[in-house]
Amino acid sequence: MYKIVVQRSPSAGGIQPANYDLEMEALGQLDVEIREIVSEDEDEFIAEARDADAVYVHRVFLTRRAIESLEKCMVISTGSVGVDKIDVGAATEMGIPVTNVPDVFIEEVADHTMVLVLSTYRRVTLMDQMARDDRWPQGRGVLYAFPRLFGMTLGLISFGNIARAVAHRAAPFGLRILAHDPYLSELAMTKAGVEPVGLTELLQRSDIVSMHAPATRETHHMMGEEQFRLMSPQSIFINTSRGDTVDEKALIRALSEKWISAAGLDVLEKEPPDLDNPILKLDNAILSPHVGSASARMEPERRRRVGRELALVLRGRWPRACVNPSVLPNSDLVRWKPYSME
Repeated sequence: MYKIVVQRSPSAGGIQPANYDLEMEALGQLDVEIREIVSEDEDEFIAEARDADAVYVHRVFLTRRAIESLEKCMVISTGSVGVDKIDVGAATEMGIPVTNVPDVFIEEVADHTMVLVLSTYRRVTLMDQMARDDRWPQGRGVLYAFPRLFGMTLGLISFGNIARAVAHRAAPFGLRILAHDPYLSELAMTKAGVEPVGLTELLQRSDIVSMHAPATRETHHMMGEEQFRLMSPQSIFINTSRGDTVDEKALIRALSEKWISAAGLDVLEKEPPDLDNPILKLDNAILSPHVGSASARMEPERRRRVGRELALVLRGRWPRACVNPSVLPNSDLVRWKPYSME
């Protein structure tokens, strides 16, 4: 029997046991036991997961200490695109592949990015408030200060799957599109119809800057005071990626002191934010509660995908989405050898 330990936060769906019927669609042919830990207590996790064959992480930080305690684990899976809650470096050293779901909710996040671009650029929440507060005539005066969207420049920081989907959606609005991604060739970007540029040039030329970088050591606070000061006072900033990519104090100052004109944010550095966070009081910031990926399709498909990744490894095969590239099927690091590749 294979033991799968699931660790989820009490804040992610309450303390009642979860139903793993969708994951079991792929795991059902295997002899598996699912042990659930509804806690963020690391010692409790270590005691339960020490002899686990697989670990399924849901909105809980998996530290180096926790990973190093795993004596038998063959795979660590998460049901999100981002793996910033898992110490991937520690998993790599232990020879444990880490899997995510990189292509399940691309379309949803791209749609939400465009929602924030359009609603922020056209000050939709402010227009709504004016309509409700008997300030009907004032709306036009606000929007007269900004050019029409057609012909403006959109700058995409990182050009992965979601950013490419955003570019596809933005082009019909008449936006010129720039992209910065040091890990992609210029040819890959020009083939997608965007102009590759450096980060400084992107910030200086863009009317709309949209963040799509993952949360890594390299991208932590990559948007700070220096970067926001490079942007135009009429420009807007959008983030549907990760809050840690932005120095939030610098962003608040940029919005308060009008270095930039507005921001549309689905993510913050601390989620949920403290109620005294100044960003909640700014009328030139539109916020949504990290819901960019949410849809009726997303949750069941995410869970099925995690089940398939776990089942592949437990059957002795290699997972589809291994995020630690140093852990290769034939690497000496891997503590088990797959007999086939999917």
